Amino acid sequence: MRVWKMLGLAGILAGVATGAAVARDERVRRHYDAGEIRERLHRRHAEAVDRAPQQAEAQERSAD
Repeated sequence: MRVWKMLGLAGILAGVATGAAVARDERVRRHYDAGEIRERLHRRHAEAVDRAPQQAEAQERSAD
């Protein structure tokens, strides 16, 4: 019985360690400076503005 408890504890610890490593890797990967964030937001906004008239036309056609 004691061996199973140790194996279970080892499995839990391995899962926690893996989760921590993945979270750390994700934070490192998503680290942007303010200029990069600003540029990405401006680009996404411009894309959304360009798409809006096309989506409105498609909705009007589907409503008819």
